[in-house]
Amino acid sequence: MNIANILTNHAEYRANHLAFVGEDKRYTFKEFNKKVNKLANALLDSGITKGDKIASLLPNYEELWIMYWATAKIGAVSVPLSPLIRGRGLTNLLNNSDAKIVITNPSLIKPIDEVKSVLNIMDKNIWIIGEHNSNYNSYSNKVVNFSSNEPSKIEIDSDDLYNIIYSSGTTGDPKGIMISHRIRSMYMSLFANYYRMTPESVVLHTGSIIFNGSFLTLMPIMFLGGTFVLHHSFDVDKLVQSIKKEKVTHTILVPSQIITALHHKEFNSKNITSLEMILSVGAPLHKKYKEELNKRFPGIFYELYGLTEGFVTVLDKTEFDSKTGSVGKPPQFFEMKIVDDEENEVKTGQVGEIIGKGPIQMLGYYKDPKLTKKVVKDGWLYTGDLGYVDEDGYLFLAGRKKDMIISGGVNVYPKDIESVVLKYINIKEVAVIGVPHKKWGETPVAAIVLKEKKEIDIEKIKLWVNDKLEARYHKIHDVFLMNDFPRNVAGKTLKRKIRALYLDSLLES
Repeated sequence: MNIANILTNHAEYRANHLAFVGEDKRYTFKEFNKKVNKLANALLDSGITKGDKIASLLPNYEELWIMYWATAKIGAVSVPLSPLIRGRGLTNLLNNSDAKIVITNPSLIKPIDEVKSVLNIMDKNIWIIGEHNSNYNSYSNKVVNFSSNEPSKIEIDSDDLYNIIYSSGTTGDPKGIMISHRIRSMYMSLFANYYRMTPESVVLHTGSIIFNGSFLTLMPIMFLGGTFVLHHSFDVDKLVQSIKKEKVTHTILVPSQIITALHHKEFNSKNITSLEMILSVGAPLHKKYKEELNKRFPGIFYELYGLTEGFVTVLDKTEFDSKTGSVGKPPQFFEMKIVDDEENEVKTGQVGEIIGKGPIQMLGYYKDPKLTKKVVKDGWLYTGDLGYVDEDGYLFLAGRKKDMIISGGVNVYPKDIESVVLKYINIKEVAVIGVPHKKWGETPVAAIVLKEKKEIDIEKIKLWVNDKLEARYHKIHDVFLMNDFPRNVAGKTLKRKIRALYLDSLLES
């Protein structure tokens, strides 16, 4: 059970079916397979053997998509890294991953130059796409002369490593999550079924495909031999245009992208008729936006809660009306419990930590068995997220365990406050954080982003919100106006950075 031959099979049996649509390139499966084979053969010629790590520092280039399948064929390990990382972060990830080759673009030459003296990688093994740089190798020069025939056959086992995915780092230092061929094959078959995909499906990705959430749709569409459409970055106009032009059936968006799309006048089912799924991932989508999305596109909204480490729940499109505020339930082959601090299962409706298990669970953290044992206990993955289940077993999120606010000894869940703040006029996004308070220990502060830039009265917002919040410990201490929230490459809001910015603003005032 490995994914090495998936593309080869399509190149033979679906040779002329459209496989890939980029910003300026279109490939059939036969054409795409040849591109992949050239890179695979170039990597083998450069001394890469089974298990060697190939890192990328790329936005959504076609070469990143090519790399995923070239490494699969030769038993190498793809390590997609954010092109936004710099300095010590860049050094730590490249050295920690044991990368033998790095594929990147000209914009990263300077950051690499600044740290190369402490990198465990030779200059010749840094391949630059695009403009030539005398210090490093040219990607095109390395690949252009190699055969497009299938690379030498390499025996690959189900549990051989395929990916190291570094966590987004929203709660601390990034961790290398090990994912095998078997795990990715489960992504292919299970999610293809969960999302009702077929070989005729067309998947669009406008967000970064370096983060694990993207594999929820890019793996099943390759498995089925459908069409994958890739944008360099999220652009709401291109999103709408591509869905119409390419007749996209399935797309995946994070909440901030959904909110932006909802402000586009052409983002509706009258103008867009091909969509069968809009999947929300990466962070909770507030009920207000779920309802608006379902109003515009009835019966195609799915939501997935999950961790790269390997647990998910899915809210199916058929369950929206009855479980709007939920993030669904564990799908087939997954199990879930809600436990207290003593790891005892709690009653229905009681908030606790979400733990789960299933067929996509990671092999562990790369070179960190201690952390692996801390997170995976007796086969159960401890998520660090808080939630509760209703009488039907559907999961409702309460927030991150580390984001929970303890005010006057009472647990305060930011999501409860955020849902109220969002009802105030002209508020586009909200993130509630906990800040130090002399009397209560911590107190809530609501950071907000407006839909339209207008003069606002912070005190008026605070009074309106607190009037709607009955419990003393829920009442917000302040409102922090921001132009936008800091986010990682996956689009997740970084609450710890919001908290730091807020505290800095108090020092400046």
